[in-house]
Amino acid sequence: MKAEIISIGTELLLGHVVNTNAAFLSRELAALGVEVYHHVTVGDNPDRLVEAIKQAEKRVDLIVLSGGLGPTEDDITKKTLASHLGVDLILHEETEDKIITYHKNSDFNMPENNQLQALILTDSIPLTNDTGLAVGMMLTQNNRHYALLPGPPDELELMVENYLKEEIVKHILDEQVLVSRVMRFFGLTEAQLAEKIQDIVVNQSNPTVAVYANDGEITVRITAKAENEEQGNEVIDEIEKDIMEILSDYFFGYGDKRLADVIKDMLIERSLTITAAESLTGGAFLSELTSDLSAGSILEGGVVTYSEDKKNKVLKVTKETIKKYGVVSPECAIEMAEKSRAMFDADIGVGLTGVAGPSSLEDQIPGSVYIGIAFKDKRSFSKHFQFGYKRNRNRRLAVQNALELVRRVLKDIPIEKTIFYGEDKK
Repeated sequence: MKAEIISIGTELLLGHVVNTNAAFLSRELAALGVEVYHHVTVGDNPDRLVEAIKQAEKRVDLIVLSGGLGPTEDDITKKTLASHLGVDLILHEETEDKIITYHKNSDFNMPENNQLQALILTDSIPLTNDTGLAVGMMLTQNNRHYALLPGPPDELELMVENYLKEEIVKHILDEQVLVSRVMRFFGLTEAQLAEKIQDIVVNQSNPTVAVYANDGEITVRITAKAENEEQGNEVIDEIEKDIMEILSDYFFGYGDKRLADVIKDMLIERSLTITAAESLTGGAFLSELTSDLSAGSILEGGVVTYSEDKKNKVLKVTKETIKKYGVVSPECAIEMAEKSRAMFDADIGVGLTGVAGPSSLEDQIPGSVYIGIAFKDKRSFSKHFQFGYKRNRNRRLAVQNALELVRRVLKDIPIEKTIFYGEDKK
């Protein structure tokens, strides 16, 4: 099965909008075993769109068109494809009702052209839009398949995940069910992870294994086509076992749970509390842990101290530590963790200090970060990280790696290249 993705929108050609849809679609289709041969982008021009469709028809079985399903004059996709294929556009009543209800509830007057979003090609399968108004669709004609999807990524991604993939499996791939499992990892790069499981990825056609990264967290999606869900899960179990033999130390959870969510669950389960003293991250670490109502059971407070003076007067980091080692040091990170833990009588204290950038500090270049961990009844330690020159990326990575250190401590997973309290600076 070969596919081509045609993205429609002059704003894409002008560079006003980044085309994230094509990358997402390629990953999702690859997970189904569908090979994407071409990405094509065209502006809001019917003639050029028809030309792109004709070229795609010569070389692939599945043509996925994203964008151009809205109510305005430049939303040309449905009308152009209907004319090209010689089919009529008909009203999808469920979507029409949704559009009418939306405008009644929002007290907006509904423009007449808004109902254009409820038109579908005759004999097509409608694809529900859970977050928007424009209905998607899939049509098969002359052994070729056409999928029409909305342009906004939040609408397109849910439509693909919740509806399009299922229709592709049933009507194109002749399978009964599609079963997916998402595994989440942290502590290595996307390239490093892919290299470690390269043999597994390359040698599998069903299930397929897809790897992609987002802000340091790595997602591995295993997707199986099967006659029933039980059979699909059995096939996935075998691949997961192989993956975990290689990557178990880096695995932190399933589904869409973030690393911070997993840490919260672990702390709640063990009735442990946590706090932090933050310098370069400015409160971002504790913010990650306070995104839902459960935060109150694991956290009583924390402190943000940027200056040397406040580290000493507020946090009680000793002047001797600051003078001898500096604020960007393993010793300072450990003392920040220890003093914050004592201040809030917590089980775990975390200290984050470093050079976010873009300037250097204490003869250390941007991206140099020390994270201290103080765990009740255990020996405190610090770990050094060297990130890059991008300030906000350094701050995000510091937060994520601090969370990972907490996870490893709670799981008793070895942490390499640490400096323990009381040792000389290395």
